[in-house]
Amino acid sequence: MSQWRVSAPLVRALLVSGIGLGLALLLGRPVAVVLVAPLAVFAAAGLLGKPRGLPRVLPGTTYTQLYEGQATSSQLEVESSDEIEVVSRAAAQAEHMALRPANGAVSYRAGRERSLAVSARRWGQRRIGEEKVALFSRWGGYRWGPVAYVGREVSVLPASTAFGAQAAAPAPIGLIGAHRSRREGDGTEFSSIRAFHAGDRMRRINWRVSLRSGSLHVVSTRSEEDAALLLVVDALADYGISRGIGSDESSLDVAMRAGAAVAQQYIGQGDRVSLRVVSPGGEYVGYGSGTRHLRRILGQMARTRPGLPHDVEVDRIDFRTVPGTLVVVLSPMLSDEMATVAVRLLRRGLPVIVVDTLPADAAPSVSTETDPQIASLAWRMRLVERRHVLERLAGAGCPVVAWHGPRTLEEVVRRLALRAQLPRTGAR
Repeated sequence: MSQWRVSAPLVRALLVSGIGLGLALLLGRPVAVVLVAPLAVFAAAGLLGKPRGLPRVLPGTTYTQLYEGQATSSQLEVESSDEIEVVSRAAAQAEHMALRPANGAVSYRAGRERSLAVSARRWGQRRIGEEKVALFSRWGGYRWGPVAYVGREVSVLPASTAFGAQAAAPAPIGLIGAHRSRREGDGTEFSSIRAFHAGDRMRRINWRVSLRSGSLHVVSTRSEEDAALLLVVDALADYGISRGIGSDESSLDVAMRAGAAVAQQYIGQGDRVSLRVVSPGGEYVGYGSGTRHLRRILGQMARTRPGLPHDVEVDRIDFRTVPGTLVVVLSPMLSDEMATVAVRLLRRGLPVIVVDTLPADAAPSVSTETDPQIASLAWRMRLVERRHVLERLAGAGCPVVAWHGPRTLEEVVRRLALRAQLPRTGAR
């Protein structure tokens, strides 16, 4: 544990004042006393201001869960502050965490706290940089520290910007919601005018048609149902360079932010959303709705680390889908396993959309022992294979779109909804 120690300024003041007094006595020059008198007064005040006990320092943060781009304050509570005059703090720079002031250093008088602002630049489990704290007594005579404190861990959720899709779900399957169903029921969307049947409500009678035809007719409507959405995030690897929100994005950055936007949109309109991350942790969130469920999904996204699953093969993962579920696969499609997953879900009769998350400038990282020309040629060949995979998926009825912002899926979802309403012909 750190103790109060004499500060360097006090040592210099004592040394210089002692030398000055000694010279005045030896040489008989009173002017030397006048010259060192201020230092002697400072040294005496510093010695008298020695704190009686050890301070108690309690570091903390305002928030422990943030969205990308949001900031929190790194605060410091110091007990026994009446014996302390100056507090000095210096925080180290951590990955994807921006500091304000930029150098992470701040000093202030005790009782007039100035906090360090820490801004999260990328999703994930982030830790604020190590902070060193030093305290100075009155007149700066004694110093406590510097003492290093480990920064607190902060959960950074992917930034979510909802897209304004107004298209109906391809196959609504719930009991109540905002999507027009293909079956008639108690809703507000007009379907047809038909003859009255036993059990029809009186308020549904269309009197104009009934009087003209001579028999009762009612207005039938389509029921309104909610939809089920499954987000499948490919975290087998991360391609590209990530410099935080508002700058260069990696493939996993695009996947997480796109997934957060889609989840926010569908949950906001009352639909049920589930998440499955293909990663070593196998993050999974079941179907649900509401703000708390959205936070749960974003929290699982923030815990994701790229890599191959340990407990099960990719093509054997149970995605727990039900008929009519809209599946959105967020993947750079650089692995055959994810293409197999998309085809398997498509063959179950589910509407599947593949969102291409590979950045345009993505390139593999190679070691110094690898020939750059060979690595470049291998990467181009891999991109050609990837293009063929995407073309085969599109030919099989699985739309493939690149993520370009909040309204990327609007037209695709509308087309899937129209396709679901077309009559199906069966083989004889």
